[in-house]
Amino acid sequence: MMNDGQVITVALDVMGADFGPEVIIEGGLQAAEESGSTLKLVLVGKVEVINDYVKEQRPLPPNVLIENAPHAVAMTDSATEGVRKKTSSIAVGLTMQKEGRADAFVSAGNTGAVMASSILILGRIEGVSRPAIVSYFPTITGRPTLVLDVGANVDCKPMHLFQFGMMGSVYASLMEGRTSPRVALLSIGEEKSKGNEAVIATHELFAKSDLNFVGNVEGRDVLFDKVDVIATDGFTGNVLLKFAESVEAFLTKSIKRQIETNIFSRIGVGLLGPFLRRMKRKFDASEYGGAPLLGVDGVSIICHGSSSPKAIKNAVCVALKMVRHRLKDNIREELAGLNSNGNSNDQDIKRPNNRIRLIRTEPPSDE
Repeated sequence: MMNDGQVITVALDVMGADFGPEVIIEGGLQAAEESGSTLKLVLVGKVEVINDYVKEQRPLPPNVLIENAPHAVAMTDSATEGVRKKTSSIAVGLTMQKEGRADAFVSAGNTGAVMASSILILGRIEGVSRPAIVSYFPTITGRPTLVLDVGANVDCKPMHLFQFGMMGSVYASLMEGRTSPRVALLSIGEEKSKGNEAVIATHELFAKSDLNFVGNVEGRDVLFDKVDVIATDGFTGNVLLKFAESVEAFLTKSIKRQIETNIFSRIGVGLLGPFLRRMKRKFDASEYGGAPLLGVDGVSIICHGSSSPKAIKNAVCVALKMVRHRLKDNIREELAGLNSNGNSNDQDIKRPNNRIRLIRTEPPSDE
């Protein structure tokens, strides 16, 4: 259920990224130009910095505004230090959403500060124990697998992991058009008896639910399109994410080393050029934009600090899509359906009564 024709306002934090505000502003302007009148983009940051870019590079499109934020959260700041900066670009952008002046927030700034500020300013969706960061992992078929959590929660209880799977299922259904998304639990073996106590208990919760739970998966299954959604704790998920981020660099450096060995290697690489470029795109994080923080009462997208303009543009597009599909409302409704069926503690979870609402027969359209 999308809000067709709605003008969506996205607040973009332009401060605090690794390569400076210019990269972020450029990505935002690209999104504004491509989205046209359906997007109102607000550049949030030091007004003099933004104006300097506009004067030197190009004028702002008519659908782009500026919101002054006199301070920035540095990458070296702790999450607590970031939260204390009430007039930072992170705080100002999120407050705009809280006050109804924006529909979504995107930032490539301090991840800890963005996450903590999102929870404190926007709050959590009713019934969500802990918000989780969802990330796309490429697969051999081209259909990405969603993994959550990838860093927000280091230690998790079974109910947290179960809710990660549920929120991921809603996301995959609405954002990716997946019919009855296959949900799995990351473990050290496929058998339900494998894993630590939390994983074994979570397996039981999933098995009692109406999610399309297909059991446990191992790390070697992530890139082979065996499931749509994988639930795990933030410690394990972040290790998995950082490893996946190294694959592209590993392949690139390995190929370069082979090229240097002899002429035949150079010829072979030349012939494989198109294939290698396609493989590189599969592991290119900029293709997916940012990582949504699911479970907060709003839309908050966390981008990598070294994001390119393309990554920022795509992150803004993800934010637009999340608003159009009323993602937070659908998660709220799904949780309400779960809790209305009785006790939802770790030991006794009842089946959700509204899974049919999320079963899609065709991919969503953004037209």
